[in-house]
Amino acid sequence: MGSKGKGGRMRFPQPSGGSMMKQVQQLQAQMMQAQEQLGQETVTVSVGGGAVTVVMTGQQELRSITISPDAANPADVDMLQDLVLTAVNEAMAKSRDLAEQKMAPLTGALNIPGLM
Repeated sequence: MGSKGKGGRMRFPQPSGGSMMKQVQQLQAQMMQAQEQLGQETVTVSVGGGAVTVVMTGQQELRSITISPDAANPADVDMLQDLVLTAVNEAMAKSRDLAEQKMAPLTGALNIPGLM
């Protein structure tokens, strides 16, 4: 009654394990290189007409905060705090954008949710 055999399953060619592993290793090396480059590249944000300037790497490492002497008014510390906060947040956003631009060619083909 039953037949011996593989049934009606279709077989699709599979990449060889060695070939796939080599591609994964190449992608991993490229991603490491991109991460290293992001650590060297910086974004600069200036707010308040140059009152506060922030420099951050593509890895979201804060490199410097420069505050103009004119912005250091002891009577208006709240404004200075707001300027610093705004500058840091804008620098982080620019840094993330830079990282996405650098990593997109590498991660785009993977289509793994949550990777970037």
